[in-house]
Amino acid sequence: MEQITNTVNYSRKPLVAIVGRPNVGKSTLFNRLIGERKSIVEDVPGVTRDRIYADTDWDGRDFSLVDTGGFDPEGKEEEYPSLIKEQIEIAIEESDLILFVLDGRDGVMPHDEDVIKLLRRVRKPVIFTVNKIDDKKHEPATLDFHSLGIDKYIPISAVQGRNINELLDNIVAELPEQEGVYEEEQEGVVKIAVLGKPNVGKSTLINRILGEDRLMTSPEPGTTRDTIDTYIERDGSTYLFIDTAGIRRKSKINFSVEKHSVFRAVRAMERADLALLMIDGGEGPTHQDARLARLIADKGRGCIILLNKWDLVPSEVSQSPDIDGILKDNLLAVDYSPVLIISALTGRGTEKIFKTIDKVYKNFSQRIPTKKLNYFIRNIIDTSPPPIHKGKEIKFYYISQPMTKQPTFVIFTNEIKGVPENYKRFLQNKLRREFDLEGTPIKLIFRSERKKD
Repeated sequence: MEQITNTVNYSRKPLVAIVGRPNVGKSTLFNRLIGERKSIVEDVPGVTRDRIYADTDWDGRDFSLVDTGGFDPEGKEEEYPSLIKEQIEIAIEESDLILFVLDGRDGVMPHDEDVIKLLRRVRKPVIFTVNKIDDKKHEPATLDFHSLGIDKYIPISAVQGRNINELLDNIVAELPEQEGVYEEEQEGVVKIAVLGKPNVGKSTLINRILGEDRLMTSPEPGTTRDTIDTYIERDGSTYLFIDTAGIRRKSKINFSVEKHSVFRAVRAMERADLALLMIDGGEGPTHQDARLARLIADKGRGCIILLNKWDLVPSEVSQSPDIDGILKDNLLAVDYSPVLIISALTGRGTEKIFKTIDKVYKNFSQRIPTKKLNYFIRNIIDTSPPPIHKGKEIKFYYISQPMTKQPTFVIFTNEIKGVPENYKRFLQNKLRREFDLEGTPIKLIFRSERKKD
């Protein structure tokens, strides 16, 4: 069995962090730069609490953007000021370039000085831009921003698109040079994030797969403080294993380095095709494991559940004929996942991991012919039709699959709102069984189609 560790230089796209006070127009600018409405835009300070990422390009250069929450040190109107500040600080530290947005209507505000003090500490390139300058005649009002010690800034209107091209030119000029090949340019590489609580055995598992102690392991929780990429070539296929730091509940994240670990683990899920969700056999599935399962499902990723430390599983559980069912009842978000019982320490059951990864990735990437899908939906209508909605029969006209990774199906119907959630789950389960989609989440979209009877 051929197994080679690949050391080819792959790199991530440069990351540009958009920061500034609440309500200066960061999310509007983010949407303008990526060309789509992805970030929530409201005229209320503090609407964006979480970091939102997107890839874009300009003048032949690819880069990523992150939209952060508003930086408000006093946090008088913000329910979670400390968490938002932490998220911004993490995004700034992880970024290659910072885009600081000022409000041209409000003028210089005390919090602007607080942000500049923060930026000076990180010693990274910063582009200053003054937003809400809808016309050239308003530009003289921006001269006050020189009092912040800013030599150069770009007056823009994110709403109207004014001077956005100039801003993009400046961003591209400040980006670091590309080294190696971006991950997105890899062909045929299966990307696998290894997720689990601290000390569940993630690094031990990858060392077992590699056949060497390449990753540092320790019985002390939280040894892995960063994501570690390991490329493996095996039987003609290439796999990227992303070993993540163990994710703890937010209330237990006490140190800055562990906050970064959580951030990087979430980013790892955004990079991955599927996840290995490791469960501690001695503890069984916990509430935190269920949160990780929800993260995987929300990201639309394939999943394999690994019940690790089999020797620690209580006898009443290990002797149960339905261990899979016990796990899935507690991890409902990923109840579509196959379950493997393993011991990363001894190697028990680990020989099945690659075969299962190959199967789940194939299912995750599968495209089903439209003819087969429509034959399937006709049989469903004949045997188990959707319920009557407000005295009206719900009709399904046809179905198609526009996307893979995750498999996404569009059903054209006469009544979008009339299909209940339990019937949607019924259709998902039927699709999974009919077309062998084990291990992958299924997305259903209903669209209106009016036809004469």
